[in-house]
Formats: sequence, structure tokens, C-alpha cells
Amino acid sequence: MKFSFNEEPDKRDARDALLKVYNALQDKGYNPINQIVGYLLSGDPAYIPRHRDARNIIRRIERDELIEELVTSYLNHHRDGQL
Repeated sequence: MKFSFNEEPDKRDARDALLKVYNALQDKGYNPINQIVGYLLSGDPAYIPRHRDARNIIRRIERDELIEELVTSYLNHHRDGQL
């Protein structure tokens, strides 16, 4: 018997988490890109504030899944302008 699971909900979870965290960081006056990159590179949750539960939201998703979502989104958006 073969089971097939749809991968879209996970990707949507990563996308939603990144957008919620981005908005929370903006609310607090931080540079969202710098803070998210700092978190992704170091794994240190101190880069993400507790405001709007952002720290808990981002920690629910594995960092590699967040990076995969970012790379996929970037390449999907920019692949038409290939060299």
C-alpha cells in the first residue's frame, strides 16, 4: 500500500510563519530581514521577539524548512530572468 502526502501544508506553514514573524519584527521597529537571517544562521531565538508570539511561531518550523521555503520562493520568482 502506498501513501501519498501533500507537501503544500508544510510549505504554507513555513510561509505563514515567516510572514507573521516579519510583521511582528516590523511592529517592534527591527529590521526584519537582518533579524530573520540572524535567527536562521545561528538558531538563537533571541533574534526574534516574543511580540505577537513570533518566537514561538518561528520555532515551530525547522530552520531548514524555512530556508527551503525562502530559496524556493526566490527561485520561483527569479527563474524567468535566467542567464
